[in-house]
Amino acid sequence: MAVFTWDRWLCLLPSLLLFLLSLALRWPGARCWLRLSAKAAGWRLWVTICWVLELPLPGAERTWTKETEPPGTGNVSGPGQISERLSLTCKPTALAQYLRQHCGSLALPRLAAWPRGDPHLQTLSSLLWGSHSGGRWGDEVQFTRDHLLLRDGGIVALDWAVGISGGEAGGREHQSGMKALGCYTSTPPVLLVIPQCWGGATPHLKGLCRLALRQGFYAVVFHPRGTAGCLLTTPQLTEFGDPSDLVQAVAYVRSRYPSSVLVAVSEGSGSGLLLSYLGECGSSSYLTAAAAISPVLQGQLWFETPMPPIYRWGALFHRKLQLSRYASSFRAVLDVDRVLRCSSLADFEKALFCSAPHPPSTNPGHPTSFSASAGTKPGASHPPRNSVAWALGERAYPAKDWDTYWERNEPLRDTDEVAVPVLCIRSRDDPLVPPASATPLSLFQNNPYFLLATTDRGGHCGFTLEAGTDTEGIGNEDEQNWSHMAVLEYFRVVADFLKGEEGNRAARDDGVRGSAQGPPRSRTGTAVPQHRRRATVMRSRPQTHGQASAGGEEGHFTWKRSYTR
Repeated sequence: MAVFTWDRWLCLLPSLLLFLLSLALRWPGARCWLRLSAKAAGWRLWVTICWVLELPLPGAERTWTKETEPPGTGNVSGPGQISERLSLTCKPTALAQYLRQHCGSLALPRLAAWPRGDPHLQTLSSLLWGSHSGGRWGDEVQFTRDHLLLRDGGIVALDWAVGISGGEAGGREHQSGMKALGCYTSTPPVLLVIPQCWGGATPHLKGLCRLALRQGFYAVVFHPRGTAGCLLTTPQLTEFGDPSDLVQAVAYVRSRYPSSVLVAVSEGSGSGLLLSYLGECGSSSYLTAAAAISPVLQGQLWFETPMPPIYRWGALFHRKLQLSRYASSFRAVLDVDRVLRCSSLADFEKALFCSAPHPPSTNPGHPTSFSASAGTKPGASHPPRNSVAWALGERAYPAKDWDTYWERNEPLRDTDEVAVPVLCIRSRDDPLVPPASATPLSLFQNNPYFLLATTDRGGHCGFTLEAGTDTEGIGNEDEQNWSHMAVLEYFRVVADFLKGEEGNRAARDDGVRGSAQGPPRSRTGTAVPQHRRRATVMRSRPQTHGQASAGGEEGHFTWKRSYTR
C-alpha cells in the first residue's frame, strides 16, 4: 500500500510542479526574475559559441569604440534633442542643418538590443537569411534582368525590381500617401543599388528594393561582370575600385529614364565602386545623391585587417566559387590554381590582379571560351587589342604591385572631385570593417558633401529596429530595418533641399536682372539672349583645406554646380 501511494505521488509530481510554477508566474517579480535568468543563460551560451567560432564579443567591441569625439562631431537626434545611440559627423552647412530638422529617421533610432541586436546575428541575418529583410512570408521581390554590352565586349547585369509576389507593383507611392522623391520631375525616381564586391543579392538588398518599391522608386541592382550569374565574355573581372563598368551602366539607366531623378546606394564593400564612381566622374555624374550602408572607406586597410574566420572563409568561398566557374577559361592568362589556394582576401585579390605574367596554357584539355587577347587583367601574356586598351586605359594591364593596385582603386582617392551629397551609415560593432577608430573623420569634418551617421549597434548591414517600434509611413510591421528607412528618407530630404536651393537661386537671379538696366544689346539693337543655367542637381566641387576656414560656416557654402571636369 505504501509503495502504491508513493507511485501516485510521483505520477502527480510533474503536474504539481507545473501548477506551482503557474502560480509563481502570476507574481510580476517572479516573471522578471525568470526572464532575466533565461537571458543570462542565453548570454553565457552565446559567449561560449563566440569563443569557439573566434568571434569578437559585442561587449569587448564597445570598450575600444568609446572614444572621445573630436570637435565638430555632434550627437544629432532631431531639433534640440540629443541621442546616445547615433552621432552625425559632418561639416556645418545648410544641408546638414536641413537634415537635422527634417530627416526624422536620424532622430533617436530605437535599434534592437541583445539578442536580436547582436552584431553577429544581425550580420549573418542580413547576408544569409534575414527574416527582417524578407518582409512577410511570400513577399519576395520579383526582378527582370537586362544584360548591358560594354565597350570592351564585357557584359554586366541590371536587375530591375518589377513588383512583389504579394501583388504590389513597382513605381508607385506607398499606400499611406508617403511622399516619393519625384521632386524635380513627375516621373518616379530611380534607385541604383550596388551590392557587395563579391556580388549577389542578399536579403538586406532585397529588403531595400522592397521598401523602395512601396515608396514609389524604380529600383535596379547593378551586378558586375561574372557575378550573380552574369555571363563573363572577356577574361577580366572588376577590380575593387574600378568604376568604368558602372559609368556605362549609369549612362544606360539615364538614357532609359532621362526625366527621372537618379540616386544610388551601396551595400557594404560595394562602396568601393560607388565612391570611386563619384570621385572619377565629379560633377559629370548623373546622380542627385548617394548613400553607403556599412561602407568600406579604406580598401587596402579593409583587405589587410584580419577578419573573423567565419566571415573570411565565407567571403573567400564565394569569390573562389565565381572564379572556379570560369577556371578553364582563365588558365590562359592566370595561374588559377595558385589563386584558389589563397587563404585570405588580401592574398586572393593580390594573386588575381597583381600577378606576374603567366604563360598561356597549351593543354588541349583546357579549352577557352574567349580569346586571351580580347582584353586581359592579371597576368596578361598577350597585349590587348588597341580598341580594348583604349576602352580600359591603365586597367587594361595588371597592377605592378599591391601598392600600385590601391593607387588606382582606393575608394577615397578622388574625394575632392565628389559633387553630390553622400551619407555613410555604419555601426561601431560592425564585425566586417576596421574599428571605428580607423574611420577618416577629417573627411567628414572638412568636406561638405560627406556625412557620417554612426550608431552603437547594428552589425554589418543589420540595423534591426526594436520590436514594436513605430515606423511612421511604412505601413508594414515586418519592415524593421532602420538603414533602409533612413536612406530613402535622406534622398527625399536632399531632393527637397536642392529644390528649395534652386528656387532661391532663381529668385536671386531674377532680382539681380530686375535691378539692372536691362540686358546688353548688340550693335543691331536686338537684345542678346541670356544663357540659362542648367537646371541640374549637381553642385560645386568641395573647398580645399585652405578654404575651409573661410567657408566653414553655414552661410558661406553655396550648393551650386561648377564644372570640375
